[in-house]
Amino acid sequence: MHRMTSTQARRMRRPVLQAAIDAGARCTKADPDLFFRADGEPPATWQAQRAEAIRFCHGCPVRTACEELALRDGDGNNRVDDMVRGGRSGYELVARRELQTQRLKAAVTADEASDEEWKKLTAAAVKLNREARRMPTRSGGMPHQAELQRQQNQKITKLAAKLAVVRAARRARTGWEVAA
Repeated sequence: MHRMTSTQARRMRRPVLQAAIDAGARCTKADPDLFFRADGEPPATWQAQRAEAIRFCHGCPVRTACEELALRDGDGNNRVDDMVRGGRSGYELVARRELQTQRLKAAVTADEASDEEWKKLTAAAVKLNREARRMPTRSGGMPHQAELQRQQNQKITKLAAKLAVVRAARRARTGWEVAA
């Protein structure tokens, strides 16, 4: 079974986000200068312009994709507020990225702490896969082929149920239901 690495998943996600933005972003028809602070622009002027840009972004159908891409690209600066992307100022993008970093570290720590749970989940998936691929065969004194198939199906059903219970518990504990 082929598993995608997190690096492969990140690389595949970026073009999807960019395509969504290219196809549906409201800002493609706006003045790009609205979203960036000009060199030497007074803070009061930039604050008003930034507020207008943020309002503009909040009506955009692909705002969340734009924000995600901005976070992936490392946009924003914690020393200089000079841009708006995805409806967030540069400062807000930095804060969101730091919050996500903390969340991801906590999730990894929780996963490492629950190593036994992960082992159970993996073992159940392996058993289920192995049983599903096994061909029931008759041997001396064994029941008819249809009965063997019925017994195998029961075993597969039990393994799938066990896997679902462990997976649901893990998702509930790690907060996946909230994110999904």
